[in-house]
Amino acid sequence: MATIKDLLVKKGRHVSSIGPEASALDAALLMNEHKIGSLVVIHNDKVEGIITERDILQRVVAARRDPAKCRVADTMTRDVICCTEVTTLDEARGVMKNRRIRHLPVVNPRRELLGLISIGDLNAHLATDQEVTIHFLHEYLYGHAPAESP
Repeated sequence: MATIKDLLVKKGRHVSSIGPEASALDAALLMNEHKIGSLVVIHNDKVEGIITERDILQRVVAARRDPAKCRVADTMTRDVICCTEVTTLDEARGVMKNRRIRHLPVVNPRRELLGLISIGDLNAHLATDQEVTIHFLHEYLYGHAPAESP
């Protein structure tokens, strides 16, 4: 069974992050610059939370607060759900579906950040696996396709 570690090997471990004292405006600008939907909030090398587009919309914009004056610490989701490298992809998909979240930080036992996966990463992995399976089934059923002649 494939694990988060397998996915991170292909995807890479780079994660955009921000500190809790930054402003919500800084977070929004950073997300916009990198075309991403979330930032992991790091404090003392540990995952403290996650701030998402939805957090900013609900807790800043809809609340009519000044994003330049709102701290990330006051805007982020504190009870962030994380996984480890040994978490299976099916487990991660189930957690994301049941908790209705789109991003899952990957941490070690000390809660230090190792990577980040998104529902899009899981869907892309599943689609690739299905394409490979279809290819092998096609070859099994019909044999190798003859080379086309010029």
